[in-house]
Amino acid sequence: MGIKKYIANKDNTITNAFGIDLSTRATGSNMGAADILEVFSIYGSQTTSSAELSRALIEFPVSSIISDRSAGTIPASGSVSFYLRVFNARHSEQLPENFTVNVMAVSQSWQEGTGLDMETYEDKTKENIEGSNWVNRLQATRWNKAGGDYHSSSYVSGSTMPNYTFTFESGAEDIELDVTEAVEEWAYGNQENYGFGIFLTSSQEGYFSNSAGIGQDSGSVLHNTEGATKSYYTKRFFSRSSEFFFKKPVIEARWDSRTADDRGNFFASSSLAPDTDNLNNLYLYNYIRGRLIDIPAASETIKVNLFSSSADVPLGLAIDEATASKVSTGVYKASIASEATGSDGNILTVVHDVWSGSVGGEYKTGSIAVKSFRDDSVMVADTYSQYVNKITNLKSSYAKDEQARFRVFARPRNFSPTIYSVASKDIEKTIIVSASYEILRMVDERTVINNSTGSANYHTYLSYDNDGNYFDLDMSLLEPGYMYGIKLAYYSSEQWREQEEVFKFRVEDN
Repeated sequence: MGIKKYIANKDNTITNAFGIDLSTRATGSNMGAADILEVFSIYGSQTTSSAELSRALIEFPVSSIISDRSAGTIPASGSVSFYLRVFNARHSEQLPENFTVNVMAVSQSWQEGTGLDMETYEDKTKENIEGSNWVNRLQATRWNKAGGDYHSSSYVSGSTMPNYTFTFESGAEDIELDVTEAVEEWAYGNQENYGFGIFLTSSQEGYFSNSAGIGQDSGSVLHNTEGATKSYYTKRFFSRSSEFFFKKPVIEARWDSRTADDRGNFFASSSLAPDTDNLNNLYLYNYIRGRLIDIPAASETIKVNLFSSSADVPLGLAIDEATASKVSTGVYKASIASEATGSDGNILTVVHDVWSGSVGGEYKTGSIAVKSFRDDSVMVADTYSQYVNKITNLKSSYAKDEQARFRVFARPRNFSPTIYSVASKDIEKTIIVSASYEILRMVDERTVINNSTGSANYHTYLSYDNDGNYFDLDMSLLEPGYMYGIKLAYYSSEQWREQEEVFKFRVEDN
């Protein structure tokens, strides 16, 4: 499974809006314990040129990302993407449309605080009360610039931080933004992690002219002569204090975790197919006492050789060879293109794969049925739009800390076996090379894990091996006490087609 979520470890809303008396600005207010984050700009409410702003600060546990990477839970840099996800909170106030927010890395440390009041702004950071606000980042330490300090220079890898923007059309959208470069800068220790600030762009924050000049604040009001003379009020997001499990701000790691083992889907090379389709992936799984273990010899070069078959054993000299590489603990992969032809020039029906090491000798011998692109039935099977699907090992419930593997059996819906076939052998499974899953919460049909159809991340793609398709799911991604449904989608005839079945299960507290 190629998904891991990291919930925000602190957040806060900071503002210079007018308080309940409509004359004093709430620059000392703190909302660090509120269940909402708020971003807005109000122009001209008190005077013809008054500007009131609100910004959100969110920090994430990058240290957990670093430790998970060290443990092999998530891949190394370059093989994983990180997405910032912040979720819209519906409200009864006016909602702005067609606006853009900056998502900028904060450049100094700040305190979350314990304030709750987002109406009258009466919860202040003063005396012995910790927390950030519009003026202070710590209890008694000011920001260099009112409204927070942010990395604003052009991004240079290893020396500065990237900045991002996100545009809202209706105003009700969630933020989903690829912030991989920023997370990697933090993870490599190039920059300290102080999270992100989210606020309207300077052209949409309120206009204010200060005689002191550009770059100077007037008390708590930012000099912004390029700002808007209209209001953008108000955009609200759920904070980490929200009671809603799936609404808390997260950094979501996504990566391609597929195992595409072509042992059960091996094709002889053909001029009819492009090079990528002629290439078959074969895997060696080194199980020792039920556990995947690395082959001990550190200098071992592992190869796989293909042989023709005689009496179900390898025959003669190898017809093809490939070198394997380590994929994960105890798992090795080799990619091989083979015409799979015998001495008579015909395509073989069976080949044997023999795995061996430069030090340890022969490790494994397997048997592979060979398919041909010249077989019309293969070409027709690839055009099926609907299948009959079953998750063969589905349980009614799972524990919240369980790692589950779901085995998917698929066959074409219009499969019409002969009476002899039904009586004499099991129904042959179909391996779906491009398949994706999504997870729904059944009570409200909310999609809680999106499929990756149309995505370059492949984080919800199904793996496959000789036994068919499968995928792994970390139940900690789901809120206990609810029933969930699995929906599948298959890529066929140059489009994704959603399958009809919904496979249901519950997640329970341990």
